[in-house]
Amino acid sequence: MEQATVEAWMLNSNRALALFAVLLLAAGLVAGAQQGGQPAPSTPMSPVTPMSTPLSTPQAAAGSGSSAFVAGYPSARGSMAGMQSAPAGENAPLIHIGPGDLLNVIVFETPELSTSVRVNQDGAANLPVLGMVQLAGLSANEASRVIEQAYKAHGLLIDPHVSVFVAEYASQGASVLGEVRAPGVYPTLGTRRLMDMLSLAGGVAPTAGKIASIIHQGDPTHPEQIAIQPTPASLHAQVNPVIQPGDTIVVAKSGVIYVIGDVLRPGGILVDNNERLSLLDVVSLAGGLNKTAAMSKTKLIRKVPAGREEVDLDLKHVLYGKQADVLVSDGDILFVPSSTGKTFLYRGIEAAIGLSTSYALFVH
Repeated sequence: MEQATVEAWMLNSNRALALFAVLLLAAGLVAGAQQGGQPAPSTPMSPVTPMSTPLSTPQAAAGSGSSAFVAGYPSARGSMAGMQSAPAGENAPLIHIGPGDLLNVIVFETPELSTSVRVNQDGAANLPVLGMVQLAGLSANEASRVIEQAYKAHGLLIDPHVSVFVAEYASQGASVLGEVRAPGVYPTLGTRRLMDMLSLAGGVAPTAGKIASIIHQGDPTHPEQIAIQPTPASLHAQVNPVIQPGDTIVVAKSGVIYVIGDVLRPGGILVDNNERLSLLDVVSLAGGLNKTAAMSKTKLIRKVPAGREEVDLDLKHVLYGKQADVLVSDGDILFVPSSTGKTFLYRGIEAAIGLSTSYALFVH
């Protein structure tokens, strides 16, 4: 009897605790509703449905010129627009598809028609089902529209959405030739200027002159001559035009004036092709004359249409202003011979000094 009474008391206690917990929960809900307003009615979550149209890939958006972007992320074109604006009239050149370019063609919701194809030498691309389609001379966006129209015209797709991305450009480069460290063909994607192209080519060589010629593909008979500033302090005055696809940049080679004979540093002196130095300038750049030089028998050998021409000079008269200083130019050779009398005189003096020193040491 006592055991039954205990079990009944425990059962009643459990029920009382459960009832108390329910009352506390209800009180909390009522307090929350009074403080924050009526709670929003709960609705069942709708199942996730697959997208009918796949998202554009960054490559596809870039190739087709579309402004679509993933929600929540700004487009690359919009974020870069305020970073650097090109000057008026010098925008980036429009890139066209050319022979040899590698294209990624994406047909939305039709992966069997998507492909990677290279444009042949005739400017056509071999696309699935369509066959050869002429694309040379078009932009990536224009090529997308042409392929869409072709699918519609053949009755293959009702409402095609095609994106063309140029994965590899083979025809949109500029040639950098002449006195540069790494001549070759370099891409002109975006806005590439003269200094950018010279930097891609490794910079100018030590034998480079001060003139760079830009030969435009559309007007090869009128090259543009650009003076290259020689020092960093003068770069603010550097003319830096935009390089178009197909342009050719030729950095001229500097001229050389050769100084040989009895000078301190014989060799070649670099000089620009349209620049001329005086005779004394050349001698100074060569380190000056040796003490055994025969200044009155100096010869200047010049290039003339008929061959070579020798001009006799007297450097002593030039130094003292008795004879006009002569201008020398690219290809000239200045020869300063040695004086036999001076050579014997200085050799005799050196020998006498040596004998006197030896005798003095022997006596002591």
